[in-house]
Amino acid sequence: MADLNKTSSGPSRGGSGGGGGRGPGRGPRRNRSNSPEGDASGGSAEGGKELSEKVVFINRSAKVVKGGRRFSFSALVVAGDKQGKVGVGLGKAVEVSEAIRKGGDMAKQQMVSVSLKDSTIPHEILCEYGGAKVILRPASPGTGIIAGPSVRAVVESAGVKDILSKSLGSNNPSNVVKATLAGLQKLRLREDIYRGRGIEIKKKATPSLAGAAPIATANAGAAPLPAKAGVPAVTTTAEAPPAVAPAPANN
Repeated sequence: MADLNKTSSGPSRGGSGGGGGRGPGRGPRRNRSNSPEGDASGGSAEGGKELSEKVVFINRSAKVVKGGRRFSFSALVVAGDKQGKVGVGLGKAVEVSEAIRKGGDMAKQQMVSVSLKDSTIPHEILCEYGGAKVILRPASPGTGIIAGPSVRAVVESAGVKDILSKSLGSNNPSNVVKATLAGLQKLRLREDIYRGRGIEIKKKATPSLAGAAPIATANAGAAPLPAKAGVPAVTTTAEAPPAVAPAPANN
């Protein structure tokens, strides 16, 4: 009985007080009441506007230490209001949810305005960032977004609905996203270009049909064609066809 009491009186291995004989335990778990996983899939309201967040890529890195490996995560998040504003953020943390939350906060703080024309972009553009090259081309209404996952996340968050794109260089998600964002920032509307050059945009006047002169016929007042040798002259005036005599009745 004495041996049993001594055994039970000591701290249990692997419990909250010990770390299995290898040092102190991990301690209390973090409060996850403010988990950003819901915001990453949906959106959050800031300033009266609904902001959408899209997680483009999650990377895991490991550091080898004495006794094992330590993992950390980085999340690439794109945020936008779908009305011409978009931002990109990269969050790093020990947990995935914390990395997504940090990336979303950075993306909201770094939002920039882009120029759009209806549901597409004003003109074609080639954008580069590092080894990534992306071509963006405007598309007619109803085309949709023809793009990869990285480019799609940026243009959808900006509010583009019809666009054609092609990635020509590196497929690194971080570089592709930054190249797309750099290309959207370089877009300029025709009004902005004219205003910068001091040129006034002239509106085309629509022709009115009231008071228009009557259209003359092609044969009115035309001169007769010159006659050739042995061929009578031909005039272009319209004449009534000759009357055709009725055929005699057979008895």
